[in-house]
Amino acid sequence: MKYDDASWHSGGHFPSDLPAEAGATHIGMYLAWLLLQGMASEELAEDAEEDLQALRERSTTPGLFLLQCSDGKFVDDLVSDEANTFTAVYYDLENGQYLEDYEEQLGAELLSLYHVADTWENFDRLAPAIAQRFAAWQATRT
Repeated sequence: MKYDDASWHSGGHFPSDLPAEAGATHIGMYLAWLLLQGMASEELAEDAEEDLQALRERSTTPGLFLLQCSDGKFVDDLVSDEANTFTAVYYDLENGQYLEDYEEQLGAELLSLYHVADTWENFDRLAPAIAQRFAAWQATRT
C-alpha cells in the first residue's frame, strides 16, 4: 500500500518557488521517526543498511533519505507491521492527525507546509509530537 508519494505534491497548488524535492519533507520526517524508533521492515533493514546508518548519523536529511531510498514513495513494505498499523490511523491523509501536528509544530509561520526546511532541527521539533501520538496509540492497544 502506498501511503504517500512526493510526486503527488509537486503539481497543482505546489509553490512555484520551491523545488519538487520539498514535497518529500513531510513524508521523510515521519518515515525517519519510524525508522529511528527501530520500525524498519526486515527488507529495508537488509537492503538499505548504509542509508539507514546515514539517517542514524544524521549525515542525510529525512526528505533526502526518502528520495534516495524509495524514490519519494512511502509504502507499507518500508516499515514493520506495528508501524503500518499506527500509520493507517495517524498518517492517514484524510482523517489522520499527522499533518495537523506537522503544521502546528513546523508550519504555522510559513507560507505553506511545503516551505518547511528538510533539517534535523525541524525533525527534532516534530519528533516529540509523533512520539506522544504513538504512546497514546499504544496505550489504546493494551
